[in-house]
Amino acid sequence: MPACVSRPRILVTRAIFPEVAQRLSEHFDVESNAADADWSADEIAHRLQDKTGALTFGVERIGAELLTQCPALKICANMTVGYNNFDLGAMSAAGVLGTNAPDVLTETTADFGFALLMATARRVTESEHFLRAGKWTRWNYEMFSGAEVHGSTLGIIGMGRIGQAIARRGAFGFGMKVIYNNRSPLDAATEAQCRASFVSKQALLQTADHVVLVVPYSAASHHTIGAAELALMKPTATLVNIARGGIVDDAALAAALREHRIAAAGLDVFEGEPTVHPGLLTVPNVVLTPHIASATVGTRRAMAMLAVDNLIGYLVHGKAITPLNAAALQGRI
Repeated sequence: MPACVSRPRILVTRAIFPEVAQRLSEHFDVESNAADADWSADEIAHRLQDKTGALTFGVERIGAELLTQCPALKICANMTVGYNNFDLGAMSAAGVLGTNAPDVLTETTADFGFALLMATARRVTESEHFLRAGKWTRWNYEMFSGAEVHGSTLGIIGMGRIGQAIARRGAFGFGMKVIYNNRSPLDAATEAQCRASFVSKQALLQTADHVVLVVPYSAASHHTIGAAELALMKPTATLVNIARGGIVDDAALAAALREHRIAAAGLDVFEGEPTVHPGLLTVPNVVLTPHIASATVGTRRAMAMLAVDNLIGYLVHGKAITPLNAAALQGRI
């Protein structure tokens, strides 16, 4: 871009890989949060007032109140697949494009989802705490006996790319019977590729030995699993949430775990995270991880680079790669 032409100004709201920041700087004037400070909503809004674009991380609320303060803003590019931090209606009304980072994290997240399932079923965290506390003085035949994984029934709620990847791991790697619930059934060919059968949500909860949640968060999916749903599950069943906080009623889950109404849970996401419901911190039969399902160096770098590609694609070439509300903006930009 010629030096005499003003370059778009970009805000990066959190610390990011140096090579990602360097690539952005080749196209834009960049303000980065290199110190990874916890900027308040007001500070983010203030810093965005003169920016054309933003690289966001899935936690910054981009809604009507912020948008009225940022008239130059044209695009917010999440480096996450989730985008419930975006008010897409308000963004469309303001002429602001939202983008996310699907696909690049599918296999890594599915790997982690299955790892969390295994750790939950086989009581890995609970037994490690026991060992570290110096309580292992002898062996007995029922010590930390967990649930079978191989040959058991896997129930998946939310059968998008990640759900399908988990289904393949269960069916082909562990000989599991895979059942799923989704807004609508998959086509027959995809079902065959996953060896998965569509069932009602009630049937899934009543039948599955292991329930994995991979449904996107929305008002409609809030508390997909609450007290009533937990009551349908087998007392020997496990629940794994790698979707979003708010998909599970964490208070109801803590009570079910404490009262052994289900066997165990594995959680990578939480309501109100990074705060975790205190009831989940006091029960032994839960595996807790801090929202790290996509956390490999290669995948996180690819997620960030896709966000950069969206910014470059839209602001330099006029077309983003993974737009969320492009249809709503047609004719307005």
